[in-house]
Amino acid sequence: MLYSAYQWQSDLLEPLRKTADQARVLLKPLREFPGFGGLAYLDAVWEMISRFKLTHHRPPYNINHVTVGNREVAVTERAHLSTPFGTLLHFKKDVETAQPKVLVVAPLSGHFATLLRGTVLTMLPDHEVYLTDWHNARDIPVEAGRFGFDEYIEHIIQFIEAIGPDTHMIAVCQPCVHALAAVAIMAEDKHPMQPLSMTLMAGPVDTRVNPTKVNCLANEKSMDWFEGNLISTVPACHKGGGRKVYPGFIQLSAFVSMNSQRHTKAHRDLFMHMLTGDEEKADAIRIFYDEYFAVLDLTAEFYLETVDKVFQKAELAKGELTYRGRTVNTAAIKRTALLTVEGERDDICAPGQTVAAHDLCTGLRPYMKRHHLQAGVGHYGVFSGRRWENQIYPIVRNLILSMA
Repeated sequence: MLYSAYQWQSDLLEPLRKTADQARVLLKPLREFPGFGGLAYLDAVWEMISRFKLTHHRPPYNINHVTVGNREVAVTERAHLSTPFGTLLHFKKDVETAQPKVLVVAPLSGHFATLLRGTVLTMLPDHEVYLTDWHNARDIPVEAGRFGFDEYIEHIIQFIEAIGPDTHMIAVCQPCVHALAAVAIMAEDKHPMQPLSMTLMAGPVDTRVNPTKVNCLANEKSMDWFEGNLISTVPACHKGGGRKVYPGFIQLSAFVSMNSQRHTKAHRDLFMHMLTGDEEKADAIRIFYDEYFAVLDLTAEFYLETVDKVFQKAELAKGELTYRGRTVNTAAIKRTALLTVEGERDDICAPGQTVAAHDLCTGLRPYMKRHHLQAGVGHYGVFSGRRWENQIYPIVRNLILSMA
């Protein structure tokens, strides 16, 4: 019922949004004339109405070129491996010199992997970059089967195998637990393609440490409550009709409510920038929210198992996490260097939760473990923005170089 109600509301408002789009087309020839005046206000109103929507398709990465050394080289997106649930995306560069191979593991938490566009762009000049481009569950037919906690770990292992030996891995936010588990499984199996290094960034390795509002909310309700109130069925009008999912629009609502004043101010600023003709500032806000309001549904089993195993029981931290029936033994990791990164002001994954990985990787020598706490950044500042580019990334790059 929940998803059907959302779909009904979206369909109901679509004619109004289309009317707004058409009105803006009619006003466009007049924008260049002096004295656009009151029409500028009307134009801004119509745009705000037009933008009042969520999208459910992955935005483009728009990474077409990058500067390597002193020259600009072309970048081509290539699907290196695909499954019904995700694509291993390779940002192929037109360079002859071999560079370290890096798998960036994106979170599966309501947004598309394009949220890591800036992360990828920063790394591309120095590395051969691959990204886990997860698919929207509402577009995956029921016949494709389940995708839960174990399947996520399995995908990481398969993607590393597809990239080949001497791969490095960076996990951002939620998948830090899955990435650490995948490396532990490969280590215990003495897999020849164990990653040379793994960087865990702002991830909930041990949510018992310094709990945030997110952690507290996850523990206030029973698993029966989560399943009964947050899981819905995809309407038949979509490819994944009949699949049980945790809808992306619910996750987005939770994120927005945590910082409602900031989002309200941003849209007020957008409206004023449109009125004053400050297109550069208006575009910056548009680009951010085009990305932010592109939502992705999670399979019900993945969402529920993540809440249960990571946020309520902290199974990995307790040594109780299993994969395909076998206990995940993080002490088996001996060859993969570890770097953990946290943000001082992170209110989603607080300091202490990611560095907990060091206590779990008892098989690693001290010189193969490093930790960085970045001052002055929140959750997103760990992997995007100026401090990521200028202060955090050089540490990540140096770890990779030291293990090449």
